[in-house]
Amino acid sequence: MRLLVRPDTVLRWHRDLMRRRHARICRPKRPGRSPTVPSIRALILRLVREHPSWGYRRVHGELTTLGIKVAPSTVWEILKQAALDPAPERASTTWADFLRSQADALLACAFIETVTLSGQRQYVLAVIEHATRRVRVLGITAHPSANWVTQVIRNLVMDLEDAGCRARFLLRDRDGKFPILMDEVLAEAGITTVLTGIRMPRMNSIMERWVQSCRHKLLDRCLVWNERHLRHALREYELFYNGHPAHQALAQAAPLRPVPERITEPERVTDLKIRRRARLGGVLHEYSHAA
Repeated sequence: MRLLVRPDTVLRWHRDLMRRRHARICRPKRPGRSPTVPSIRALILRLVREHPSWGYRRVHGELTTLGIKVAPSTVWEILKQAALDPAPERASTTWADFLRSQADALLACAFIETVTLSGQRQYVLAVIEHATRRVRVLGITAHPSANWVTQVIRNLVMDLEDAGCRARFLLRDRDGKFPILMDEVLAEAGITTVLTGIRMPRMNSIMERWVQSCRHKLLDRCLVWNERHLRHALREYELFYNGHPAHQALAQAAPLRPVPERITEPERVTDLKIRRRARLGGVLHEYSHAA
């Protein structure tokens, strides 16, 4: 019987086997470094989110200031595991962050066109605040003349001053119903008019989104008899929009309503008593807890 390997090969296998076994037996058992406390990890990620320009060295220095002992390499490893880019790349400003930071100074307005049952065409001028998403229906008319639009804008400026709104820019489209005198009135109040591009409604997306909501939830679901009826319906919808439905951009709050406190009592959860309030004969519904 012939062997497929030489005797030297068998001896070498034996030596390798004994060497590996000896290494496992004689290897010192190192306890290793204890894992980072979850609260410290959460704090590191929080500091990075609140300060995008901070690197791992700056975060380590802040932890030292707070009396938290952790190695700089640990901070770097936590940021790497969270898939966070280095500080120079995290510090770059995106368009979404830029617009969000400038929202307090932005207003947007637009005309809404509708037709009553009598065949009369009505024009609605509304304005929305980017920061709070609050909507103001400024006026309704069948003849949007330059004098009418200018007077409505003057009323808006006074309302903003009374409400303490610090708007500095008004975004609008290039509709011919907006007169030049309107821009002059806004300029006297310290508000600069910004025009959108030609046939680019996405530049005024927040206002256009409200126009779509107004059409789908109100104008397409009720028959408007005349201007008086339209004025009443838009007033009800303005109160409803500003005070009840949740807005994703406001963390499920409403422009004039904060997020209610979460129900934690088990007896309240098992015995919910919800009251419904109908507006405009059931076109709109509001739900609240019964007293």
